[in-house]
Amino acid sequence: MAGQPEGLIKISIIIPALNEEEQIEAVLGGLVREAGVEVIVVDGGSADKTVLKARACGAKVISSRPGRGLQMNAGAARAKGDILLFLHADTILPADFAEQVARAAEIPGFAAGAFRFTIAAEGYALRIIEFFANARARLFSLPYGDQALFLPAQTFQALGGYRQVPLLEDVDLVRRACRLGRIVMAPGAVQTSPRRWQRLGAVQTTLVNQLIIIGFLLGISPFRLARWYGQREEG
Repeated sequence: MAGQPEGLIKISIIIPALNEEEQIEAVLGGLVREAGVEVIVVDGGSADKTVLKARACGAKVISSRPGRGLQMNAGAARAKGDILLFLHADTILPADFAEQVARAAEIPGFAAGAFRFTIAAEGYALRIIEFFANARARLFSLPYGDQALFLPAQTFQALGGYRQVPLLEDVDLVRRACRLGRIVMAPGAVQTSPRRWQRLGAVQTTLVNQLIIIGFLLGISPFRLARWYGQREEG
């Protein structure tokens, strides 16, 4: 990238994907042209053109059994970067993400980091969701996976990677990383697709998400929460 500082930490961007042909090209964008950055798309068995489009964009594509934690661990095992950045397949990084990651990694006590959260759609309710998501991440050091979590590869390995749970694997990882040091919030913002909120509605989606996280923090098994969440989705 033009103007890239010397000695920039090498970053491996790991993107778990499953039937993301409508999103993957926009997400990959110019990522594969970033110097010092590798992009690994971990496909969980897509039946659409996700793999073809990812390869056409220049990303490295590997296969895994489906499951976000499984896919991200598989990508991490193949990654060569000093920093691992886990990116959802419907989330776009800021243009200067590499510099922001490098600056965050230089902060004393850095254990992991993430970006500010924005939703790529208009609506007052979505702005409220953004506000509280960013406040939660900043005040409680608890960003979620849709904020593009990043951490040193050595730290990820020391933590044992993502646990094999059906949901909240990102929250679990961040809580464990907190014990090792500081969770740093980068100043830039990612843009995530509004599709989750559009499918069920902003209020209902937010309520369900909050009930799930509260249950998790109270010690309810992620497997039990996943069954409840699946029933809500089917309903």
